[in-house]
Amino acid sequence: MAQGATPVHPYVPNSAPETKAEMLRAIGVDSVDEFFSVIPEKLRMQRPLDLPPALAAEAELERHVNRLLGKNTPVTQAVSFLGSGCYPHHVPAVCDEINTRAEFLTAYAGEPYEDHGKWQAIFEYTSLMAELLEMDVVNVPTYDGYQAAATAIRMAGRVTSRSRVIVTDLLAVGKRDKIETFLDGAMEIDFVSPRAETGRLHAEDVRALIGPDTAAVFIETPNLYGVIEAEAREIAELAHANGSVVVCSTDPISLGFTEAPATWGADIVCGDIQSLGIGMHYGGANGGFIATHDDEHFVFEYPSRLFGLAPTRVEGEIGFCDVAYERTSLAMREEGIEWVGTAAALWGITAGAYLALMGPTGMQQLGDTVAVRTREAMTALAAIPGVEVLHADSPHWREFAVRFPGRSVDDVNAALLERGVFGGASAQTVFGRGDADTAVYCITELHTSSDIAELADALKEILA
Repeated sequence: MAQGATPVHPYVPNSAPETKAEMLRAIGVDSVDEFFSVIPEKLRMQRPLDLPPALAAEAELERHVNRLLGKNTPVTQAVSFLGSGCYPHHVPAVCDEINTRAEFLTAYAGEPYEDHGKWQAIFEYTSLMAELLEMDVVNVPTYDGYQAAATAIRMAGRVTSRSRVIVTDLLAVGKRDKIETFLDGAMEIDFVSPRAETGRLHAEDVRALIGPDTAAVFIETPNLYGVIEAEAREIAELAHANGSVVVCSTDPISLGFTEAPATWGADIVCGDIQSLGIGMHYGGANGGFIATHDDEHFVFEYPSRLFGLAPTRVEGEIGFCDVAYERTSLAMREEGIEWVGTAAALWGITAGAYLALMGPTGMQQLGDTVAVRTREAMTALAAIPGVEVLHADSPHWREFAVRFPGRSVDDVNAALLERGVFGGASAQTVFGRGDADTAVYCITELHTSSDIAELADALKEILA
């Protein structure tokens, strides 16, 4: 490169100045700035981003990233009881083998001309999810479970033409923020809190909030305390009697143990598929699902893509296709009911491989194992002086809340980490509020009785 020449960035396509100029000429504009002329000046940043200089050499970039990664303590190097949205379930080797195949790896969703089997793989995923959820229609995964929850509530608003929603107050801070942001200006939210003694919602508390303008009741089960919402059926009956929709957020991996929400009255079921063979990936790879019955009033309110089967021009042959594509913003553009973003289709394919591998029996065995181990851990920790297991009389799955009266979770976790154990997530971190002495512990099928005993022994020593 000549001295003083504008650098060509190795990771940005078409970054050579002469290439940029040629592209601008072909488009018929003088500068990139013209593309942003529709954005008011006051909304534009008037200074450069505060970023360090770009790393031009691949070796430099690799060294920099390795240094950053070296600061991390992977949970695989310790016994971890962290969960609260990113869960350490077993990832069968076949899941990674399938999602790294070239024809799937860039599985945005695609079009027929570059399908290479992706559409069938996604259709198989949605079919397996529908069977697990006891629903008929499942979308191509969207960004994550947070987006799925917010979209599901908006769907309920459009179905009922009502403007309010009752939402459980026990939400991860990011999920709460997503729902509030996505509903801002469209729907009002009435939050309902779980009772302190049970850790779950009670139908009477929902009854006090519900009214003629209530579009939906949104609950999550198991909730982030790990408590199974025992009055979900009563809440659903109350909502339906009011003409309201029931939206339930759940982790599909729990359905090997708990009832499918559709069986007790949920009209829309949503959640995240991270636990279905996807792994944690430094915070989670995610994909959000939305499921309903085959009711056109609900189906035509999906903003995301739906895949189905249709006959082709060849006699006796079927193909995989978009269903009701005309309802999406891809077809309707600015007239769309809601936007369609980048799909997390690769993780849908991965989750499909996981569900096919596990089968109904495997899912049931996993669900039972997690339930037993969760109660085993609750019992072990409740016996330790200085530990209070909350909501011990409520049914739990995978998670439970613990208090350390007079001690902060941060101090307890620091002492645990010195002993090679990741303690539970601080409630203040999970919920963005709450007591500094409360943590949420996670137990999966990967935790053994020895792991639980190691945690209990460490806590006895720390709290003595």
